[in-house]
Amino acid sequence: MALKTNKMLAQIEEGIGWVTFNHPEKRNAISLEMWAALGEILETFHHDPKVRVVVMSGAGGQAFVSGADISEFDEKRGSAEQRESYALVAANANRWLANIDKPLIAMIEGFCIGGGLATALNADVRFATPNSTFGIPAARLGLGYELAGLKALVALVGPAHARDIMISARYFDAEEAQSMGLVNFVVEPSELRDAVTAYASKVVANAPLTVHAARRAIRELLKPESAQAPARIQALIDTCFNSEDYKEGRQAFKEKRPPQFNGS
Repeated sequence: MALKTNKMLAQIEEGIGWVTFNHPEKRNAISLEMWAALGEILETFHHDPKVRVVVMSGAGGQAFVSGADISEFDEKRGSAEQRESYALVAANANRWLANIDKPLIAMIEGFCIGGGLATALNADVRFATPNSTFGIPAARLGLGYELAGLKALVALVGPAHARDIMISARYFDAEEAQSMGLVNFVVEPSELRDAVTAYASKVVANAPLTVHAARRAIRELLKPESAQAPARIQALIDTCFNSEDYKEGRQAFKEKRPPQFNGS
């Protein structure tokens, strides 16, 4: 993909859309131009039928994302007015992180701090390495943490762990992150990309309509019961049963061969 910055990279390989935070000299701290590019990448992948799953990673091996690029704050986030302008750009990227209709995987190596952890929380599945480090140091900076990020954190790890993470502002390792449900898999650095690629390839091979319906249903179940729309989810389930992919899945099972799904 042609982007306006080289601090973000994007490519598609065998159904996998790869998103790379490419700012290793600052441990992939997210700048304003990176937020803008991230939104552009995710929107493109959302609409591209060749992309079945999206993987986010950080360049350099030292960090997934170490947070926001604080060196920009005086110039681009130094007042309430600037914060609002900055927030509009970041909000577009975060909307796509939260709403992209493709499974999202975070491949975490090294630091996953602050805005980096908030970004990873949007993933359906998170891989990390034993040397990964997590934390939200908002209380050390005096900034207010956005409600959407807190909601995602509480939904994933529960209120007790969320309170600890926020009020202590401490860092913790991948083993602890996995124990609280923040990380799904912990893999050695030398095996990380292969493990993520193998997992993503399994998702690519699955029926897209079924994957989509399951993700949407889980998202709906996380809402308050009064806000849930079961009829909308039932319509997605019915679409699966009426699809050509369902016919293909049954036929492949009978013929004892891998199914070839096309999302219709």
